[in-house]
Amino acid sequence: MAEPAPRPCPVWATVVATGLGSGFSPVVPGTAGSAVGLLLFLPLPGGAAVFLAIGALFFVGGIAAGRVAERSGRKDPGIVVVDEILGMWTALALLPPTLLASGLAFALFRAMDVWKPYPARDLERLPSGWGIMADDLVAGFYASLLTRIALLLA
Repeated sequence: MAEPAPRPCPVWATVVATGLGSGFSPVVPGTAGSAVGLLLFLPLPGGAAVFLAIGALFFVGGIAAGRVAERSGRKDPGIVVVDEILGMWTALALLPPTLLASGLAFALFRAMDVWKPYPARDLERLPSGWGIMADDLVAGFYASLLTRIALLLA
């Protein structure tokens, strides 16, 4: 008896995991997802609500990323960019809402996401979507810290 075909990924999981479709960008989907993260951060209220939004995105994004990864048969498929959105939100959470801070955070997050300084690379080994999300959470933290230092030195 033949194995049944895999079920398609739920639409909500695909929409979330691909950052509203930005992960389907044919060129640098991670950067496209980061840009969506920056745009989605702008209307967020300040204070504790930002951290609640980050926590909710980590949870929902982890589930969605895991489902898309499972359906694709890849541990971290390129179309999954919800982790970049999470990383950008983390990078921006404690920074002043200025163009300079946002631009620096964006550039530094992309660098940290590629470089994956300790413990980001190790966190990629977490199971399912949790590894996809956790490394970008750390990259966002480092980007925020470096942006804060750069702003103090400027």
